Amino acid sequence: MNIFLADEQDVPLSTEPLRRLATLVMREERLPSDSEVAIMFVEDSQMAEYNERFMHRQGPTDVLAFPLEALRAGQPPERRANEAPINLGDIMISPGYVERQASDQDGTFEEELELMIVHGMLHLLGYDHQLDGDAEVMAAREQELLIQARTAHE
Repeated sequence: MNIFLADEQDVPLSTEPLRRLATLVMREERLPSDSEVAIMFVEDSQMAEYNERFMHRQGPTDVLAFPLEALRAGQPPERRANEAPINLGDIMISPGYVERQASDQDGTFEEELELMIVHGMLHLLGYDHQLDGDAEVMAAREQELLIQARTAHE
């Protein structure tokens, strides 16, 4: 799995645990081993700009996902021999926003950041939460992956 992590915000993050989490999601969703994804950590101001430009919403948000492939939830993409690796797309995360959100929800920053990694990855993989049934499927998959990741580190 090829995971590009870019920390473009002021507070440094420990990115290796996040890389392992993204790898786990890709492996559990049965992606080819040379699949690629980019995850960028940005300041609130940059996130607000992306949110307005691409989602037509004001202000920062926690996570944005920009898929490059049209994938279906739970169905791994097929890749033919000699084709380029599958590039899932880009995930933007605002750690500052995530930290405030965790505090508002009585959670930890680390747990909320892990959720945003999984949430963004699942969006790239075709999961969505616009409809109630889809939201339940996505939330259940998020929890399965987070539990698996946490038990793997114990």
